[in-house]
Amino acid sequence: MSGSGESVQRLGGDAAQVSNRLVTIPNALSLVRLLLIPLFAWLALGPEADGWAFAVLVISSATDWLDGQIARRYHLVSRVGQLLDPIADRMFVLSTIVVLAIREIVPWWLVVALVARDLFMLGVQLVMRRHRLPPLPVHYVGKAATVCLLVGLTAMILTTADNFVADVAQPFAWAFMIWGLAIYWWSAVLYAEQAHAIVHGRRLAVSA
Repeated sequence: MSGSGESVQRLGGDAAQVSNRLVTIPNALSLVRLLLIPLFAWLALGPEADGWAFAVLVISSATDWLDGQIARRYHLVSRVGQLLDPIADRMFVLSTIVVLAIREIVPWWLVVALVARDLFMLGVQLVMRRHRLPPLPVHYVGKAATVCLLVGLTAMILTTADNFVADVAQPFAWAFMIWGLAIYWWSAVLYAEQAHAIVHGRRLAVSA
């Protein structure tokens, strides 16, 4: 699985190719990822069909990889996709970890740590908007954090069984969860520094 989603294109040299198209294959894949959220929640919380829930997480992660590959290869990067892709990522990560916390597979402090980071980023984006500046582009560090979290969460659902697979999956899942959380907060610090530099630069330009 790769961490390169469609939204990363905002950092690259293809920014001029960003279109206003609404209906594209990458956008459809991001929408599928959003639609899989309630399915995963029902499978994990209702019948507790963890095998099927694991399959849904794998499919969701695959769509995250596919939308970026298709967007770049076929020049289908769109403004809608640049917004939809990170939203789908955040919604899926947050909903998955809440479901796992309800099942007591992961502790609630992980949920609090992830929500606190997203609230911090909301504050950063509000500062940008208050200064009438465009939203910050998705950074590769943030995308890498999302990949680690998706891998960790997907492996975590395998720890519910009482077999060899669960014994192997547990340290693997926790390693990716901790790495992902650390990188997630590191990316927030990078975003905050970037926002401060942009706002400070705007103030200097206005005063000059």
